[in-house]
Amino acid sequence: MSLTLANADHDARPGRSAPPASLGRVSGAPRILLRLEGAVALAAAAFAYDRIGGGWAMFAVLFLVPDLFMLGYLGGRGIGAAIYNAGHTYVGPAALAAYGLFQAQPPALEIALIWIAHIGFDRLLGFGLKYQTAFGHSHLGEA
Repeated sequence: MSLTLANADHDARPGRSAPPASLGRVSGAPRILLRLEGAVALAAAAFAYDRIGGGWAMFAVLFLVPDLFMLGYLGGRGIGAAIYNAGHTYVGPAALAAYGLFQAQPPALEIALIWIAHIGFDRLLGFGLKYQTAFGHSHLGEA
């Protein structure tokens, strides 16, 4: 499977800058596969959450909490992209899930599964990891 670079001149809307050509973004079939992968992550995390007996009220309350990482943009685009991306990769929730499993801490595992579900949902909708050029520029295209 190969990644293709999309044309940087894709968006001619006034006030919208296109990401530089040097920023690769996934398009075509790989983009669809990545979005389907997000759907699978969302479904698997929700299924696992249900199987461990997590409360759905907590799921609903915490589902959008990872979006608070976008507050990093108050420090500028570079810091904002780094903080947002840190909260929207599977590394953090995977570490939290491992802690929850190995230390017998069910709340940590529940939070990790909600976090994974959120990331999967974002990917399903086409929201990817951010580039420093603008909040809307991501590895999955422009949001």
